[in-house]
Amino acid sequence: MKIIGINGSSRTNGNSFILLNIILDYLNAHDISTEIINLYGLEINSCQACFACKAKKLCPTISDDFNSVFKNMLDSDGIILASPVYSADISAKMKLLLDRAAVVVATNPGIFKYKIGVSIAAVRRAGGMTAIDTMNHFFLNKEMIIIGSTYWNMVYGNKIGEVLHDDEGIRNMKNIAENILWFLKLKNNT
Repeated sequence: MKIIGINGSSRTNGNSFILLNIILDYLNAHDISTEIINLYGLEINSCQACFACKAKKLCPTISDDFNSVFKNMLDSDGIILASPVYSADISAKMKLLLDRAAVVVATNPGIFKYKIGVSIAAVRRAGGMTAIDTMNHFFLNKEMIIIGSTYWNMVYGNKIGEVLHDDEGIRNMKNIAENILWFLKLKNNT
């Protein structure tokens, strides 16, 4: 079993990265393979809506870093999307990734069916729900199973590390990790 975390932040070791590590460290401690993919520094261009991805399960048209990230998504049992909130929504890199991935999955129905999907947001003040909704919408129409927590999947903080002071938010991240593990065990036993 493998869970990947995709860090949509412009800071490779910022709050989104910290939150991903809380979840993935818990899963690693329970023998679940994990990996973090930082979108920062990767080139991901916008979808050209050419639909050449049909039956290819990749984008054969644009030469950038999208296919390497998408292959990891395809080969995983679950995907955690982590984004800071920029202008009341997800980061531009995360949006580019999701727009491209949405077309590849839509033209190859079922390739993400029953994968776990988790959205988490690092929020300074507002826009967290919009960011979570944007990422969850990707999961919902790709036949994925969304894992939640006891409250919204967001943690408040501005400067790097400030999210660690949001006790309720950190408890939610730990609860998400427990819920992912529970579902993986259930899925593995069926």
